[in-house]
Amino acid sequence: MGRKWNNIKEKKASKDASTSRIYAKFGKEIYMAAKQGEPDPESNRALKVVLERAKTYSVPKAIIDRAIEKAKGGSDEFYDEMRYEGFGPNGSMIIVDALTNNVNRTAPEVRAAFNKNGGNMGVTGSVSYMFDATAVIGLEGKTADEALEILMEADVDVRDIIEEDNAVIVYAEPDQFHAVQEAFKAAGVSEFTVAELTMLPQNEITLPEDARAQFEKLIDALEDLDDVQQVYHNVDLGE
Repeated sequence: MGRKWNNIKEKKASKDASTSRIYAKFGKEIYMAAKQGEPDPESNRALKVVLERAKTYSVPKAIIDRAIEKAKGGSDEFYDEMRYEGFGPNGSMIIVDALTNNVNRTAPEVRAAFNKNGGNMGVTGSVSYMFDATAVIGLEGKTADEALEILMEADVDVRDIIEEDNAVIVYAEPDQFHAVQEAFKAAGVSEFTVAELTMLPQNEITLPEDARAQFEKLIDALEDLDDVQQVYHNVDLGE
């Protein structure tokens, strides 16, 4: 499963080039999580997940506080969660998750991004069956063996643990996201390099250079859309 870490790593490495866009997307996600439950992360697990993810992207406290205060203030703004599926160059598979206040705007925008960049939209389920919802937790300062021992002592089951680039990456079921983090926090880990709930492909593909260039253009076009929160795919973008 180790190669699948490449795509998350590449995404995080490119954060600086699109910081304002990422912060805006987190603001929307934090607002919705706070609005749909209590605005307290200790009693709202969905909000806690978003805030843990936001920490690994260094989202400023001001943006987090503004989103939560907006939810507390009774704003009637609401976003629907939408998922779109499609195909890119050479049969590559793509999942697009969006938060939108206008589905009639978002769907055509996503479709246009696919069509203009060598891809095409698929029907619901045409791609997602080849992906697994997964919690990915990354930390430094521990070996894979030490991490496994900590998790075993806490009676937390995980799918896989790998050691790469001086970091330990843990793959687990989505409902184990908090349990994994709490086990490590109890063992003295105070920060996580990765804290993601993501969709990981069951199999990855490598594209030839020309198709990869077109594929990356498609992904950029999708991620540039204001309503799009996350884009998942099965292409290995690691070097």
